[in-house]
Amino acid sequence: MEPELLYFKDDGVIPNNKLPVVIYRKVTEETGNRAAQWLEDRFASHDWTNSWRNGVYPFHHYHSTSHEVLGIYSGQAQLQLGGEKGQVLSVQAGDVLILPAGTGHKKIEASTDFGVVGAYPQGKDWDLLKGEKGERPQADQNIAALELPVKDPVYGDWRITPWQK
Repeated sequence: MEPELLYFKDDGVIPNNKLPVVIYRKVTEETGNRAAQWLEDRFASHDWTNSWRNGVYPFHHYHSTSHEVLGIYSGQAQLQLGGEKGQVLSVQAGDVLILPAGTGHKKIEASTDFGVVGAYPQGKDWDLLKGEKGERPQADQNIAALELPVKDPVYGDWRITPWQK
């Protein structure tokens, strides 16, 4: 399965990243709690841990201290990636998004059953930044200092050249 790759430039508010957002569609046919458990187990088997279940915040935000994987386990949503000038993307149960540190993301709208599993490479802690005054240049320094994750959270071996060590 070939992933979709989306690139976003720094928009002056949200730094984004030179690495692409990676979107895998329909990695599992499971939905609901079975899908959530499958995604948690799959991510953990590739050392993407510190996981949670919930949704996506309805405001633009990004993380400067870790990359993030989002696995949709139920429902569907419209997410905006890359900040105000970014792209609106439809996602549904079975989809997985790998967001490089700095990538803006926001929920525009979602079904009532929308559910997400999130996780971080090597279980890193994450921060929550909103593109507010004073976050940068520290956020930019944090992003630049991050190492590439050792493994792809879905497949283990990286299939995406820019993400390979």
